[in-house]
Amino acid sequence: MDKLPKIALPVIFAFIVVIILISKSAVTIGSGEAGVLYKTFGGGVVTDEPPLGEGFHIVAPWNKVFVYEVRQQEVLEKMNVLSSNGLDIKLEASAWFEPIRNDLGKLHQEKGEAYVQRVLLPTIRSAARSVVGRYTPEQLYSSKRDAIQQEIFDETQKIVSGQYIQLNEILVRDVTLPPTIKDAIERKLKQEQESLEYEFRLVTAKKEAEKVTIEAQGKADANRILSASLTDKILQDKGIDATLKLAQSANAKVVVVGSGESGLPLILGNN
Repeated sequence: MDKLPKIALPVIFAFIVVIILISKSAVTIGSGEAGVLYKTFGGGVVTDEPPLGEGFHIVAPWNKVFVYEVRQQEVLEKMNVLSSNGLDIKLEASAWFEPIRNDLGKLHQEKGEAYVQRVLLPTIRSAARSVVGRYTPEQLYSSKRDAIQQEIFDETQKIVSGQYIQLNEILVRDVTLPPTIKDAIERKLKQEQESLEYEFRLVTAKKEAEKVTIEAQGKADANRILSASLTDKILQDKGIDATLKLAQSANAKVVVVGSGESGLPLILGNN
């Protein structure tokens, strides 16, 4: 009985040490994350092996694991840029990106956990200033938004493609012009719209006038052709045909007006 406490104390102590070591060695990596292993006595950051995946891992207590989110992420950046004519433009853009999973060790070693602030955001700002500087405020406000967005993406992609970052999309959220410039552009666009509407009405009226002219010309031509074909003989024949049809009526009398070949029958009705 006297020896039991002497044996129990080392066992309890060893058990506590094991628990501490396990707690220090256990690493749980969540969904959409990956871990970069740092070996304190084994060469530092592990770059020649895939990062640790989701789930529970046991590592040596003297090593470290740096956890990164590897899902698609979004970063929003607001900046002031200059147009082609030197006007100050406020631009709001966001980037969809994700770290390249298999290069996570190199990203951690060369760029660090703050790679978004060190690499991605400065690149977006530089690309946006370069692209916007090629356009006028009017182009930025109206027709060139999609083109600007694509050009910013292309220029950003050229730089970050070698920085272990996968860029998925650049979205231009908002372009804010100085109020006086914005008002002037809106007035100009309104005047252009009114001018287009006026031109459309003129074209429509001209086409309608041409339609009326063509119809009138057609009727005139038809009447001229008809008049040229109606000779005295044709008129006489048509009169005879009409008279014969009328003579077939039971309530009609036939009276011959004139004499000879030119005499025409006159039909009198009996009612």
